[in-house]
Amino acid sequence: MSEQTITPAVDPETANDARTDVHNIHTDIVKPHDQAPSDRHIDNPGGGKTIGLLFALVVLAAVAYGIYHRHQTERSLVEKTDVDAIPTVSVTHPVSGSKADQLVLPGTVQAFVETPIYSRTNGYLRKWFFDIGSRVKKGQLLAIIETPETDQQLLQSKAELERQEANEQLAKTTSDRWQSLLAKHAVSQQEADQAKSNYIAAQAASDASRAGVKRLQELQGYERIVAPFDGTITARNTDIGDLINAGSGSASPRALFQLAQTDKMRVFASVPELYANRVHNGTEATISQDASPGDAMHGFVTRNADAIDRTTRTLNVEVDLNNPDGRLRPGSYVFAHFNLPGSGSAFTIPSNTLLFRAEGPRVAVVRGDRVHLVPVRVGHDYGDSIEVVSGVNASDAIVLDPSDSLVDGAQVHTQAATTTKGTR
Repeated sequence: MSEQTITPAVDPETANDARTDVHNIHTDIVKPHDQAPSDRHIDNPGGGKTIGLLFALVVLAAVAYGIYHRHQTERSLVEKTDVDAIPTVSVTHPVSGSKADQLVLPGTVQAFVETPIYSRTNGYLRKWFFDIGSRVKKGQLLAIIETPETDQQLLQSKAELERQEANEQLAKTTSDRWQSLLAKHAVSQQEADQAKSNYIAAQAASDASRAGVKRLQELQGYERIVAPFDGTITARNTDIGDLINAGSGSASPRALFQLAQTDKMRVFASVPELYANRVHNGTEATISQDASPGDAMHGFVTRNADAIDRTTRTLNVEVDLNNPDGRLRPGSYVFAHFNLPGSGSAFTIPSNTLLFRAEGPRVAVVRGDRVHLVPVRVGHDYGDSIEVVSGVNASDAIVLDPSDSLVDGAQVHTQAATTTKGTR
């Protein structure tokens, strides 16, 4: 069903009376205390437009501020991004000069004087008096050798000397007699000269026999083996009854004793050719050994071979040490520590500043706000630092731990390094 509007029937007069009553009531309410008509109501039709315009301006200002703030934020973000895109590196400066280097080489200890003691005569060992470890004085008797053959040869040589001396005496008497007869013209000059010649020959034979006796006496004196200098017996290679062969050049040479002077020792070390120019006479050396690591001995290079060995390409140097208490023993294996002077024209930089490129070693030097990859020539490697012979100056700011991707001309920010490994 469709809706229908039903309008009630109203009497026109009744309606007019009702409107009149309502108007009167409204007038009574609006106008109390008999106020003037001009104070009761003010009609301002333009006020709403002003408020709307102000509201619109506020909204537009807020929108404009928001757009401006966003633009400034984006611009600041771009600038910060550009700044953050430039890497910040830590830099250090080279240290003038290179630090003293310590060269550690194996060394061999030898007694200052050490010699094997051989016999100078053949025979049998009768007795020995000192064993290994014994300290002996110069001229002290070490052993006695029995030499029966030499003794017999000496007796024979003495007898021959007596015969030659008798012949010499007879020849002298004959020569004197012939000289007397020659003065009286009783004999010829030739006969006198012949007698004199026989005397001279007899003298020579006596001298030869006398020299033979002296030689055998000296050989007989070698029956007594004595110490040639003060030292320590380090080896005894014989015993009572052993057959002794004379000399050290025999087919089977054998030293009776080994004698070493241990109050002063020699330490020999082979210095590589690379360091040969930096080790010379007077260079300080410290000797240590594994047997007593805390007991080091100090000395100086006394002499060197002044020639490079063709086989090992090393320089043989000698360090002399006083050894009154016997801390060092001949034949010991030791370590020789040489303090080598540094180079005054070089610089020392941390080892973590070096870049290894195909063109050779480089360091990143910051000049202004740009990086420059500078070629350098490396000297000695000290582990945490490196000696640089050329390529850098003391005023250069060198990048620590440079990235492998760092390129020449890159822009960087710098900051001082907290620690410097190149400090000597």
